[in-house]
Amino acid sequence: MTLDHRQHLSAPVREAVQTAAYPMHFLVNLPFDMGEYLVERLSSRRALLEENARLRNQHMLYEARLQRLDQLERENIRLQSLLESSYEVEEAVLIAELMRVDLDPYRHIIQVDKGSRHGVFPGQPVLDAHGIMGQVDTVGRSSAVVRLITDPSHALPIQVNRNGLRTIAFGSGSLRALELPHLPNNADIREGDLLVSSGLGGGFPVGYPVARVTEVVREPGQPFARVVAEPTAKLDRSREMLLVRTRRRGGDYEEISDAPMDDAGFQDGDGVP
Repeated sequence: MTLDHRQHLSAPVREAVQTAAYPMHFLVNLPFDMGEYLVERLSSRRALLEENARLRNQHMLYEARLQRLDQLERENIRLQSLLESSYEVEEAVLIAELMRVDLDPYRHIIQVDKGSRHGVFPGQPVLDAHGIMGQVDTVGRSSAVVRLITDPSHALPIQVNRNGLRTIAFGSGSLRALELPHLPNNADIREGDLLVSSGLGGGFPVGYPVARVTEVVREPGQPFARVVAEPTAKLDRSREMLLVRTRRRGGDYEEISDAPMDDAGFQDGDGVP
């Protein structure tokens, strides 16, 4: 043992024995090594699957939030445009939001989320950021029905903004068209003319944009020209609208003073919610 410790006489024998025993040692440890390998691989795969699922769900969440932010951005743009238009309106206004659209193709009727408790009344003018949309038809406690200007039963006194020519615009049953059937063939009206409310009849204050003339057909021998105009209001896209807070009294438009200010959301002075 001393010589072996000093001279390493048995080293070749030990190396030979270890070399001969290595396959047996490998075979004995193989099940344990394979088990550890499989456990590690399966754990890594499970962790990857869980991470993948978490990232996929997170991606879906972010996509949903992104869509919401896009919708909020569009709504903000619409509201900003709507509020900018309200400053151009001399009368006090109330902002209402679309609740329901009548699916009857022969009636152009919508429902908004403001009613009598907000100061809404039948006949009240309704407009969006681009022009007149219609009038309040019937009023409930918390909602109201609005008849659009393109409804076949609706008529609106208008005038040509360029020269003051007055006539009546009738709903055609199409959201894209109003008809002006009572203009003589020699009437001074042309494509591109802006039509605004004339204020006659007590339905609307004067000067609100209504439509723009898109077609003028003059047939020889016919007493009246065929005139078609496209509404300036986005009747099929606007979700927010302005209810003009005025009522016809004694020939002039006067602001309603008995509507509940807090419920309606009005401010004193400029009349903008």
